[in-house]
Amino acid sequence: MASAAGRLSEPEVLVHAKARLFPGSAPAFDGDRDAEAGSTGDAGGRSGVRVAADAYAVVDTQFAAAEWLAGDPIDEAVRRSLAPFNHVRVGGGHPDLVGVRRLEPELLAVGRFGDEPPLIAVEAKGHAGDGRVDTERGIVQAYDRLHEANAAYLAAPAGAITGTDRTLARELNVGVLGVRPDGRVEPLEVPRVVGNRTSDEATAIRFQASAQGVADRSFGLNHPKNYLGYALAHYAAGPTGELLSDYRVVNAVDDARRGAAFLDLVREAPDGVRLRPLGREVVRFALGRCGSAEAALEEFAAWHGSPTRFVDLAPAWGRLARRVLFAYPATRLLVEELQTMHDDGITAPSLVDLVEWLHVQHPSFTVELFVRGDADVRSRVLTPEGDLRPDALTDGNVYHSPTVFQLKAICYHAGVLAERGAEPHRLDPCGDCWALREPV
Repeated sequence: MASAAGRLSEPEVLVHAKARLFPGSAPAFDGDRDAEAGSTGDAGGRSGVRVAADAYAVVDTQFAAAEWLAGDPIDEAVRRSLAPFNHVRVGGGHPDLVGVRRLEPELLAVGRFGDEPPLIAVEAKGHAGDGRVDTERGIVQAYDRLHEANAAYLAAPAGAITGTDRTLARELNVGVLGVRPDGRVEPLEVPRVVGNRTSDEATAIRFQASAQGVADRSFGLNHPKNYLGYALAHYAAGPTGELLSDYRVVNAVDDARRGAAFLDLVREAPDGVRLRPLGREVVRFALGRCGSAEAALEEFAAWHGSPTRFVDLAPAWGRLARRVLFAYPATRLLVEELQTMHDDGITAPSLVDLVEWLHVQHPSFTVELFVRGDADVRSRVLTPEGDLRPDALTDGNVYHSPTVFQLKAICYHAGVLAERGAEPHRLDPCGDCWALREPV
């Protein structure tokens, strides 16, 4: 809700700006208006829903605190709507919000930016204790983010934005969002999209916005054969779901399709599912080995229910699954860092060891890949400065199931990791081993 006498705190400004730039991305904060959107949770416990493909946003960890200023608590509805939280470095600092989305024409000076949606940074300014709003500083901060972001905005109470502010923003190519006490947001200045290289930290947000991100989806199945089988059944003659069932590959067709999209074997589009280049390569492998997709699926039927590691049960198919898995960005990062840990004498790292190590090297990516996105979990795991709270990492329930259970199990079956994954409620993070099966 709005502060007394129409004053808006910085968290309140930001929550309205987020709702305008990323509608539907989190539980609605109604302010003085009726809520227009709700939220759904997934098995991983994430707050909010992704409004569209290629869209994802995080808010800086400072907003996960119970208080914004001393004695000035952040409304719980605001915190829920601002989640998920992460501490992402863009340019020379950490924006209040960073996200990826194709914005409407009224928010940008150009309507299209290549094939990928732009990376967006937002700096929010609200009324301080003395009633002032430091709009000039917010514009300068937003301008700094343009070293790596494609578009940057200042969001501030509309009544505090002066003509001088708007002139400065135009000169620096910074957008200005005026936020009214009732929550309405008006784009007063719109920026031009610029083509800057994305840093490693911002890449984590692009990853989450892609079809392969784990934010609001899930590897619902923990065996790679199910995803290879989906690509083959999609190519074969007949309804995909019936083929998967008839050949005893898997009955959870939706989970198989989502996982195949995760691994870039297929693309889900409004006009239907299409094989991606990697998926076509799986089909070519099957045709060369078995003569037809149907004959390949007959091999899959013989593996139904087997607990044997896939690469040992069916070596050729297991090696194919490993090649597919290595094309997944998270796998490459995990393997490279686990090898480095092994080289440094950490030969059997626990999940806690791995997350602490990764957070030093790739902080934003680590949080997005491993930690559930809801406000309570991120605030338990991260300090306002974005540092890890080690004690919280010993609780299995803070971890994202698609990573610690499904992805780990897939890596086990492909011969990458030595041990299987575990569901978060059964997980002992201090005893869960993430060793490579074959370190070099």
